[in-house]
Amino acid sequence: MTGILYIVATPIGNLEDITLRARRTLRDCDWIACEDTRQTRKLLEHLDISKPLVSYYEHNEAGRAGELVAKLEAGANVALVSDAGTPLISDPGYRVVLAAIEAGIPVVPIPGVTAAVSALSASGLATDSFRFCGFLPAKTTQRRKMLAQLKQETCTLIFYETPHRILDALKDVEAVMGSRPAVVARELTKIHEEFLRGTAAEIRATLAGRASVKGEITLLIGKAKAAEAADDAPLDDAVRVAEKQGLSRMDAIKRVAKERGLSKREVYRTITGE
Repeated sequence: MTGILYIVATPIGNLEDITLRARRTLRDCDWIACEDTRQTRKLLEHLDISKPLVSYYEHNEAGRAGELVAKLEAGANVALVSDAGTPLISDPGYRVVLAAIEAGIPVVPIPGVTAAVSALSASGLATDSFRFCGFLPAKTTQRRKMLAQLKQETCTLIFYETPHRILDALKDVEAVMGSRPAVVARELTKIHEEFLRGTAAEIRATLAGRASVKGEITLLIGKAKAAEAADDAPLDDAVRVAEKQGLSRMDAIKRVAKERGLSKREVYRTITGE
């Protein structure tokens, strides 16, 4: 009889957020697969649990997946955890889960906290529909391109961001999406938990006035207004409209590129095929 792979959500800061079911699962399993054994050991010590640990992370996950499946096929129960929050959400673990499924091994989620939903619930932004987009690209060009692709989404957008990139990210949000409402949720569930609400420019000004920005950050952007959502015309049509308003072809390309968060070269290549 095969074992079971449990996907166990753990606290993102406050250790009191561990669920009774998660605690029991960690206590009763045979192995715990974790990103960083040091981080997980801290949690286990707090819970007074001692279990053998096996590390998995981005660069060894493919190999570890086979090892863990072998343990499961031999009848061991394995709990998979990330450093914090729900495993696989912008964290490794997908290959392990997929390998288990392909081997016919039961995969059971043990739900709990995740930063994206926690931030959304207290953000004050629309919660009827939302899109989690993971981390924004590190470079401005790709970041603006992604934001431009998401500009017409009529749902709240949720991203994870690093402290050293948040100012640049907010600058790009302002450039591409204008003054729609935004929220930065920082250090959720921890002592210095903070929600900053306003436009991207307003939040950026607040953070820029500090000596430094620290902590885990979730960035939320309000849904597009109906008028913005309707602005999904093909690039060549948008350029023609701008030309009819009296702009030269190059100036029209510049304006469309700025509005869509794209480079002039990208717009030019798209409309000319060159």
